[in-house]
Amino acid sequence: MKQSTVAIILGGGRGTRLHPLTGHRSKPAVPVAGKYRLVDIPISNCLNSGIRKIYVLTQFNSASLNRHIKNTYNFDAFSRGFVDILAAEQTPKSQNWFQGTADAVRQSIHHMAKHDYEHVLILSGDQLYRMDFREVLENHKKSKANLTVATIPVTAEDATGFGIMKTDKQGMIDSFVEKPSADELEKWSSDTGEEMKSKGKNYLASMGIYVFNKKDLIRLFEENPDATDFGQEIIPKAIDEGTKVCSYAFNGYWTDIGTIKSFFEANLALTETVPEFNLYDDEQQIFTRARLLPASKLAGTALEKVIISEGCLIEASRIERSVIGIRSRIGKGSTIETSVIMGNDYFTTDEDFKNQTRDRPLMGIGQRCYLSRTIVDKNARIGNDVKIEGGSHLEDGKYDNYYVVDGIVIIPKNGVIPDGTSI
Repeated sequence: MKQSTVAIILGGGRGTRLHPLTGHRSKPAVPVAGKYRLVDIPISNCLNSGIRKIYVLTQFNSASLNRHIKNTYNFDAFSRGFVDILAAEQTPKSQNWFQGTADAVRQSIHHMAKHDYEHVLILSGDQLYRMDFREVLENHKKSKANLTVATIPVTAEDATGFGIMKTDKQGMIDSFVEKPSADELEKWSSDTGEEMKSKGKNYLASMGIYVFNKKDLIRLFEENPDATDFGQEIIPKAIDEGTKVCSYAFNGYWTDIGTIKSFFEANLALTETVPEFNLYDDEQQIFTRARLLPASKLAGTALEKVIISEGCLIEASRIERSVIGIRSRIGKGSTIETSVIMGNDYFTTDEDFKNQTRDRPLMGIGQRCYLSRTIVDKNARIGNDVKIEGGSHLEDGKYDNYYVVDGIVIIPKNGVIPDGTSI
């Protein structure tokens, strides 16, 4: 059967708003929910929707993303499916890195010339949601649109960070503004329905999910050779020139993981008994690398709303409303509250135990520690008797061996916190 759609996942730029989590990796490679990577979400949505030709565009810190995709998404010879990384490259036509979302697709689309396809599905690499793209494509074809933008209602507080639009009665977008100021928001309110209005969600926002007809995408690139961004340039120009731009209204769970705060809150939301984003679904699985890890082992630990990944060794006294990543080690008498522990890339060895010192403790979290409102990145070393208590009382900034963002303490990848430290 002909695969009529090619998916392109935008890997993002430097990911400065997610720093320091993006200090050693690209945004789509940031771990989420204990065992996944952000890029697993759009890829899984594609696979569950029958889309098997997927490109991931990236240019910063792409080594770990390359490795994850190579070790995870291997198709058999009969499926003709693939997930390929396309990194920014110098060519005879362009000597520059990707200058924006549209520029990234423009510079990469020649790699897809060997495939026979009609539609291009463009996705963000840093969002948490579940969507059946078959429904989006069906709506796109039924409306005979040249371009479809997936939309979701948002509040006034959030609206200034998104592309906001207005639609006519047929669901066609007739006006669009990228990240409007608070002063001009009033004229951009839409009828989002009684339920959404009751939640203060009066604005129709772009989700950064687009479906283009192939010929229309290429035409828009040719007509706007200097345009570098979809939201700021391509979409408004398409609307102005009379291109048929359709809104696909999405009413499920969706969150943009573009900041430390949104990353932190999205992870903790998964610990609820019935979270809005359900990982436990046989029909719509979230795929990731299949690691051959042993089951986690716990001793004397009280747990309340906790996600625990594979390969963990936990002797903590109590863990509450937290996400514990793969191969995590947490010592006796420790308490973890409202935190995201990303885990480790390898297990602690006997040699590590012999060579530990006060200034270089074992990988993981030591004994008698207390962590609250903290993100601990991969392979961090937190000694014994360490107290880390995030909150609004802390001033944001970069410190000797940790960061504070929105009151959340972040221990960076490979970071070291000596015994007895108090933050």
